[in-house]
Amino acid sequence: MDFGLTDEQELILESVREFASRYYTEEKIAEMYAAGRTPDDVLQAYLETGLGFMGLPEEYGGVPCDNVTLGLIVEEIAHSTGSTTPFLNYTLSMRDMFEFGSEDQIKLAFDEYNKTGQPMFSLAFSEPAAGSDNSAMTCVTKKQADGTYILNGQKTWVTMGEVFPYALVIAKDEDPARENRNMTMWLVPKELKGVSTAPLHKIGQQIMPFCEMYFDDVVLTEDMRVGEQGQGFMNLMKNFELERCFICAQDLGLAQAAMDDAAAYVSERITFGKPISNYQLIQEKLTDMETVLQNARNMLYKTLWKIDNGQSVRIDSALLKRYCGQKLNWVASEAVQIFGGLGFTTETRVGRLWLDTRGNDIAGGTSEIMVYIAGRQLAKKYARQ
Repeated sequence: MDFGLTDEQELILESVREFASRYYTEEKIAEMYAAGRTPDDVLQAYLETGLGFMGLPEEYGGVPCDNVTLGLIVEEIAHSTGSTTPFLNYTLSMRDMFEFGSEDQIKLAFDEYNKTGQPMFSLAFSEPAAGSDNSAMTCVTKKQADGTYILNGQKTWVTMGEVFPYALVIAKDEDPARENRNMTMWLVPKELKGVSTAPLHKIGQQIMPFCEMYFDDVVLTEDMRVGEQGQGFMNLMKNFELERCFICAQDLGLAQAAMDDAAAYVSERITFGKPISNYQLIQEKLTDMETVLQNARNMLYKTLWKIDNGQSVRIDSALLKRYCGQKLNWVASEAVQIFGGLGFTTETRVGRLWLDTRGNDIAGGTSEIMVYIAGRQLAKKYARQ
């Protein structure tokens, strides 16, 4: 077992830290969170470092790398900036397009990505009654006699849905019934008649606003289809395990930033004539927080290593997501507690980190759903033959 980083990985992480120190001061982060967007110069700078091309296909100008390296990048961006950034989402979106899109769709998306540093399309997958329960989707397309398709339905939790000009929408084919598993992905221009949005207001991760998206008799053409007809559900499920790992990597970076602040503060805060680091209750908090961070890091990179080596991580990714979603938010919460009243103000960043990690207990599948996924598989794994 080798827990060391390669020279290349060390250089990449140093580039991340340099990028973060230049573009992510606390003042700039506050501006980004207030505006609900990342400035164009920051997006361009991220591309110019080469980080924005990591994990994308070489034939399109990307820089291939293993998933362990991508996880390191995601973690260090969150850690170094102490904020939620959009870069993870953008990389995942572009990877979906490269994997499932046509050559024309890929060119359209990648040309825009090169110009703006953004993928130009949001991911419109979840519905009000269909989050983890994908079979409950009712968004549907019906083929017409002239070869077009009529799209009707509603999507929710669409990140950057009001910002990007397109949406990658998954909808059932012909019949919205629960038992229908035939779904197809569509690249839908938001300018089409019948497409509308409404904002949703989050309590954390403000840099990437959500919205609801409505489709009322929207006319789609065959060239808007992404991937094979009826294979949208399989495509949707294909990358969930990796996405959950990267969400945990982001969560880990945020929680580590909270630990950095809290563990430094305990030597500076004086009560009853001595630093609070002298008190056993504070030492216990730091000990338990560090244990969680190390456990999460070990679970994360073992799971990514298994993916890179072609091993199943159905159980591992669910266990990882449940552990990280709950425990890393607890680390951030303990950081707030260590700061006391100051932690509950905007004078420190630990409150922001606490709110942002709380959202990651929901994103990509809740902790409760992870029990449903892992629990069934564990029963099979340990069943007596």
